[in-house]
Amino acid sequence: MDIFENILDRVALIGIVDVIDILLVTLIIFSVLMLIRGTRAVQVLRGLLVLAAFIFLLAKIFDLRAFTWLVDNLLPVLLLSIPVIFQPELRRALEQLGLAGRYFRIFRREDVNPVVVALKDAALRLSQRRHGALVIFEQETGLQDYIDTGVILNAEPSPELFLTIFNKNTELHDGAVIIRGNRLAAAACVMPLSTSSLSDRQMGLRHRAALGVSEVSDAVAVVVSEETGQVSIAHQGRILRRQDIARLDSILHAFLMKPHQSGFLGGDHSEPHA
Repeated sequence: MDIFENILDRVALIGIVDVIDILLVTLIIFSVLMLIRGTRAVQVLRGLLVLAAFIFLLAKIFDLRAFTWLVDNLLPVLLLSIPVIFQPELRRALEQLGLAGRYFRIFRREDVNPVVVALKDAALRLSQRRHGALVIFEQETGLQDYIDTGVILNAEPSPELFLTIFNKNTELHDGAVIIRGNRLAAAACVMPLSTSSLSDRQMGLRHRAALGVSEVSDAVAVVVSEETGQVSIAHQGRILRRQDIARLDSILHAFLMKPHQSGFLGGDHSEPHA
């Protein structure tokens, strides 16, 4: 009973500010865990926690004063190394904060993207012919660095153009096509390969490239598998396999739906920019 009453007394001391404080810390921890889920940072964080627990127990149980002094003095150095170790995850988090303004906008466009319509028709034929393809839709995060690695097109979209680019006998079939706005900006672009634990050895280069660009930007990547003809979509470090080609336009429009220019923050974002 004394223990129970002691717990009740402590709970009674908790105020509204304390509850908000606890919820805020919980939200931050949950956001960090969601951010690094499926990345190499999970293994690094697990290793750091195990190492910290081992050092703490070793120092407390055996009362190692010199060792404790060394750890206490190395701790600031270890804290400074965190931005280096988790650089990809921190960059991704800052990019997400920079895009937070889109969630404060009410109105959204319902325009049909002509590139999506053309890609849907082309994807069906590419799948039937077992021709691989990788198409990247640029959004808020600019992809100019990757556009510069390819062949500049600045072309109007059409199914025939997609089929020609990804034909095995053309010079442009390797690499990615990057879409900027409603035009094909460039082809044969070199994209970053994913280093995530999701990109297993059985994943092909196109899928790893799609996952890789989705990890470093908010781009939407569409992959047509050369081996199976199946279509996959990568976004925000996740890849969705076996998408229905008949519904590809609806799925992509859901991913690419952009805020209307009359939003509260950020001005005109009706077209993606570099």
